[in-house]
Amino acid sequence: MFNIKIHKIESSTHENDGTFLQTPFWCEFKARHGWTYRRFEIEYILPPLNAEEGCEKSKETLKQVQGDNIHVEVAVLNRCFAKGMFSIAYIPLFPKLPYACTPEEVLDKAFSDQTEDTVPEAPEGSNTTENTTNTNTNSFLINQEIITPETQTIEFCHFLSELAVALKTELPSNTIAIRFDPDVIFKTPEDRDLFNYGMKTVAYADRLKLHKNAVDIQPPDSTLVDLTGTEEEILDKMHSKWRYNIRLSERKGIKIHRYLGNDINLSEKIDKFYELTKITNARDGNASHAKNYYLDLIKSSAEEVAAGKDVPVISLYIAEHEGEEIASIMTLFSHDEAIYLYGASSNNKRNLMPNHLLQWTAMKDAKAYGSKIYDMYGMPPEGKDENHPMHGLYMFKANFGGKNIHRTGSWDIPLKPIYHAYSIAEKLRAFWHKKIIKKLKGR
Repeated sequence: MFNIKIHKIESSTHENDGTFLQTPFWCEFKARHGWTYRRFEIEYILPPLNAEEGCEKSKETLKQVQGDNIHVEVAVLNRCFAKGMFSIAYIPLFPKLPYACTPEEVLDKAFSDQTEDTVPEAPEGSNTTENTTNTNTNSFLINQEIITPETQTIEFCHFLSELAVALKTELPSNTIAIRFDPDVIFKTPEDRDLFNYGMKTVAYADRLKLHKNAVDIQPPDSTLVDLTGTEEEILDKMHSKWRYNIRLSERKGIKIHRYLGNDINLSEKIDKFYELTKITNARDGNASHAKNYYLDLIKSSAEEVAAGKDVPVISLYIAEHEGEEIASIMTLFSHDEAIYLYGASSNNKRNLMPNHLLQWTAMKDAKAYGSKIYDMYGMPPEGKDENHPMHGLYMFKANFGGKNIHRTGSWDIPLKPIYHAYSIAEKLRAFWHKKIIKKLKGR
């Protein structure tokens, strides 16, 4: 369907844009901590949507796109297990949907009850239908083909399947599965769940070896704070209590210090961050990386920046009150996004709201750097329920005024029979750590 071709490449044109997980900087960093990676150029032809209908218009569209192949870059990471007996190939935040979706504002207008006299222009490159769709007597008329994630579920499933086949010969022979974390975003968890159900249905009906993994690698749910407005506009979108907490923290004398990887006292500050991380883990029942992991991340960023390379900037922020360091976060800034990577806090002086001021300080710095969004990087969608054990975390992140997003989560394509045993073991491990251990510790 897509006629996919794979070309191995050594360098990238996306040094510091797009998702940070695909940047050479991040891949090189992960390669120093147990992973390997390969970078490819993916070349494919985009067939007409719903081509199986065989309409003349689709055939004509196919003629138009056949002369212009699509080229995208992707990094594929591999992690070995059982002393190298087998490995998993992992592709973070890739691919996007094959076809550009109809803009939300067009759909909102089309299905509103307001009468409009104008008709929106079709996006460049889209197909228009010969007949208009009328939702009701006063509806907005649509003279373009409506494309949503749900209308291209079949094509997306086959794209993942064909991509896995094309990549298989380029990966280590001990690779038992390719794991995708697609960059497909939904406004609500229900929309995401409906799309995933459609994916499962297509995979079953078309006998594709495509499985929804029970354990998601990247957090599928998050909230994105828009940094393109003024500082006043960003603050205005926050919950009023959050603006109050930021001002309270400032009035109470909280000082925020930012450290980069070339600071003289970096090692001492990483020690403090790691100490706070252990306190946080004991309180919340979570796990963390080794201290050297954080140190290597921030130092390697500063070293490459000092060498004149355009790579993401890693920063360590520490909140201090009367000489006591009580909270800390680590962030990543790139041209497109800023990421709240890690956070930790003491059990002391939490009433001074240091975490609110930490986040606001990082947002202002990210905006000054040029990042377009600030990603809180993970939140429980069900945490909106006041009775949920992670309701506090949900409210903390959601009330900074961001837009909640929901991705599909991880999808696997098995390459060897041993994958199924590995998948069962992975589920049991996740159940043990997330359910049993936390319950034993009273969480």
